[in-house]
Amino acid sequence: MATTKSAPGTGSVTDEKLLAAQLFNETWRLIEQQDRTRDDDDRMIHAAHASRFHWSQVPDATPAHLARGEWQISRVYAVLRRPEPALHHARRALDFCHDNGIGDFDLAFAHEALARAHAITGDAVQARHHIEQAAAVRIADATDRDLLRADLDTIFSHNDIH
Repeated sequence: MATTKSAPGTGSVTDEKLLAAQLFNETWRLIEQQDRTRDDDDRMIHAAHASRFHWSQVPDATPAHLARGEWQISRVYAVLRRPEPALHHARRALDFCHDNGIGDFDLAFAHEALARAHAITGDAVQARHHIEQAAAVRIADATDRDLLRADLDTIFSHNDIH
């Protein structure tokens, strides 16, 4: 692929998709990085929001792309133990799922995000409720089911409530 420069907001659809995906992957890399600095944390927040923004600029982006962006933003804020924005973006992910009839993986992970966000607020009842909701979602792909189970298992292990 040839590299071309364009003014902000004037890139092609391919450029937007590529940028959105690269920012999503960069955010995930930072989430998994063990020794993040404060600057890394800021980069992670900005990359997550930028990825979600760029998906919103892609004409053929689906509501699932937007739900996944909201899920990732919520995850970033949960990792940083910032409950209000974690809850807000988890609710947005769930709204995209409900409003657009999205189920399977995306619906399960919207509930996972809400469980994780409630866990960092110290609300074990709501966290457990959303863990149960996530686990009840039918996920067709076995690998995706395993990924969900593994993520759900980390919610209480990474927080101070039980």
